[in-house]
Amino acid sequence: MPDLSIRIEKKTDGSAALSCTRADGSTTWQRQDGQLGRFFPLHDLTHYAVETVLAFKHGFYGLLAEGWDITRFNEPGVSKQLPEDAGLAELLVGFFDVERATGTRATAEDFNWKIRTYCDEHGTPTPTFRMTDAQLDRIRAVRADLFARWHAVQPGDALELSFDR
Repeated sequence: MPDLSIRIEKKTDGSAALSCTRADGSTTWQRQDGQLGRFFPLHDLTHYAVETVLAFKHGFYGLLAEGWDITRFNEPGVSKQLPEDAGLAELLVGFFDVERATGTRATAEDFNWKIRTYCDEHGTPTPTFRMTDAQLDRIRAVRADLFARWHAVQPGDALELSFDR
C-alpha cells in the first residue's frame, strides 16, 4: 500500500472532494464547494506534480501521509510550523497557479528570483533549492497529464493517485 492514496471526486453539482487514505487506513478529507471546486483540484494536482518531481518528502501530501489533517493547513500560524519542503512546495504551487491564471510562463530563473524575493519580503530564510529547466519541464509535463486526466473525469467519478515518500 502506498504512503497515501489520493482521491479527488468530481461531484455532479460542480463541487469536488479530496480524500486521502494513509497506509494505516486512517483518512483525512475536504469538500471543495462552488468556485473552490473548480480551483482546488487543479491546485492539489499541481502539489502532486511539484512534490513527486522534486521528491519532497514533507510537502502537503507528505504531511498528510504523516498524519496531518487537511484542516490543519487552515489554522492561523501554521505556515510558521511547516517544514521547509511544505513551505517551498506551497510557494512553488502558488507560482504555478499564477501562471495558470495569467497564461504567462516563467523560466526556472524566474522561479528562483521569485523564491528569493518572497523570502526577502517576508523575512524568511531563502532555501538552498534552485529550480532547474529540466525540473520545471518535468513538473509541467506531469501537471499537464494530471490536468488532462482530471478534465476527463466525469461528474460523479474520481481521479485516484498514489503518493509515496
